[in-house]
Amino acid sequence: MSNAEELVNELETTRKFFSKTLSTFEETDAGFSPKSELYTVAGHVAHVADTVDWFVEGAFGPGWNMDFEGLIANAKAVESLDDAIPWLDRAFENAVSVIGSASPEALSEPIPDSRIMDGAPRRAIVAAITDHTAHHRGALAVYARLLGKVPPMPYG
Repeated sequence: MSNAEELVNELETTRKFFSKTLSTFEETDAGFSPKSELYTVAGHVAHVADTVDWFVEGAFGPGWNMDFEGLIANAKAVESLDDAIPWLDRAFENAVSVIGSASPEALSEPIPDSRIMDGAPRRAIVAAITDHTAHHRGALAVYARLLGKVPPMPYG
């Protein structure tokens, strides 16, 4: 298995685990948040989708979008799982496409925009995507419990 294939497998596994936790929620849960300043359920999903796109654009595209307030506002503006989930799907599909089609040399090149992950190879975004997505998967599991739901075990 090539390095690109291993990275694609990691992205697909990350998406699968996140989707398993996300399966706990219904559209009627999309606006739930334990506090008004926190992401809603839909906002978490949108934020994860946007961050997957952000990592791909940062490492393989024009560079890092450093407008964090704008990125947060865009994610918080998403109020529906019917909008957030397709964005998540598109983001992971794009990440799989970009990583899967990258040459070993391209994956090993340093990220051109050194403001984030200075000196890291482009392939390092996969571990960052996995870590960030797991963080929000855990937050959604807590949200599910606060709603009286039992999230399924994501592994297996």
